[in-house]
Amino acid sequence: MSLTGTRRVLMCPPTYFGVEYRINPWMDPTRPVDRRRAVRQWRRIADLYRAAGHAVLTVDAAAGLPDMVFSANAGIVSGDRVLRTRFRHAERAGEEAAYDAAFHALGFREVVAASYVNEGEGDYLRARVVLGGSGFRTDPRSHDEVADFLGVPVVSLELVDERFYHLDTALAVLTDDLVAYWPGAFSRRSVGVIEDLFPDAIVATEADAVAFGLNAWSDGRTVVVADGAHALIAALRDRGFQPVPVDTSELQRAGGSVKCCTLELPC
Repeated sequence: MSLTGTRRVLMCPPTYFGVEYRINPWMDPTRPVDRRRAVRQWRRIADLYRAAGHAVLTVDAAAGLPDMVFSANAGIVSGDRVLRTRFRHAERAGEEAAYDAAFHALGFREVVAASYVNEGEGDYLRARVVLGGSGFRTDPRSHDEVADFLGVPVVSLELVDERFYHLDTALAVLTDDLVAYWPGAFSRRSVGVIEDLFPDAIVATEADAVAFGLNAWSDGRTVVVADGAHALIAALRDRGFQPVPVDTSELQRAGGSVKCCTLELPC
């Protein structure tokens, strides 16, 4: 998949956003959520995509599904086909039917439910290879299923720090041949795999990762990134990218940021 040119993404507004349960270390249901602030932050991300010339498709949020804003977890898209997510936690299982209906309404020809736990682009990122995460959410057996669906091999990476429970919280694809990542989120073997595949990778700091800087979205030039990832933002500039820092602090309280709100729709 080329990361150049006009892109299409799917987003879902945080109409019913909240932290109503705890399924990752970032979530604290005892702290009130500012939903209007979350909506403003989400709109800023969508506006930046449009300003960069990209197409943003949206689906309606559903009451009772506070994490539906994290559309990256909805599935994996290939042309007019979708491998729809199977969530690990019961708290998010209702999103499966909601996104199933949304994909059909958008005109996708084929929407197939995953056989194994598979949390979509949260754990599957496409560069010149497809990277598949596991360790906390996605079942590693799903890597073969995704490989069959996409018709390309999946390179498996194991996450070992529960704060970085999805691959897209610990690694960002910047171009087909370049990623940024924090090594501490991965097993030793997986760090070696990343080093072999991407010898020029940007190695982020733990502070960048904790600030959700690696949950960024890149079109190959512009990188929309959480504004607290100061060292990563500087490194992106040094590599010739145009980082656009955004405030995602309210969304982060549920464990997500820019990329979590963004599902790729490659043709």
